[in-house]
Amino acid sequence: MEKLISKNTLFKLSLVLATFFIAWTGGLSTIYTDWTWYESLSKPSFNPPNYLFGIVWPILYLLMSIVSFLNANTIYKLYFLQLFVNGLWSWIFFAFQSIGLAFLDIVVLIFLNILIMKQLRAKEAWLSLILYTPYILWITFASILNLSILILN
Repeated sequence: MEKLISKNTLFKLSLVLATFFIAWTGGLSTIYTDWTWYESLSKPSFNPPNYLFGIVWPILYLLMSIVSFLNANTIYKLYFLQLFVNGLWSWIFFAFQSIGLAFLDIVVLIFLNILIMKQLRAKEAWLSLILYTPYILWITFASILNLSILILN
C-alpha cells in the first residue's frame, strides 16, 4: 500500500501545527493575566486598541504557517526557535508582568526572524519573503510599543 502522506509532508505539517500550538499557548497566558495591571499601565499614544491584536495575530500566524510549510527544509531550526521565543513573550509580558524581560525577548525574536528572512532571500523564495514581511514588521512595531511601555512605567 502506497503512503498517502510523505515524511517530508508530515514534517512540513508539523511546523504548521507548531505555529498554531504556540498561538494557542500564548493565548492561554491571558487566563493568568491581571488585566487591571495591564489597564493601569501608561501607554504611548500609538498604542492600538486591544481588539486589533485579536485581528492581526491570527492573520500573522496563518502567513507564518504558510511560509513554514513552503520552506520547512530550509528554515525549520530557526523557525522552531523563534516560535518558542514568540510564545514566551505573552507569558513574560502579561502573566509575569515583566516588561523589561519581554522587551529582551522580542529583540531576540526580531533577530531570529531577520535570520529566517536572510535564509528565504538566499533561497530566492520571494513569495515567502513577501508573506513573512508583515510578521517582522508587526513584531518590530510591538517591540517599539513594548519599549515605550517600559519607559513610561
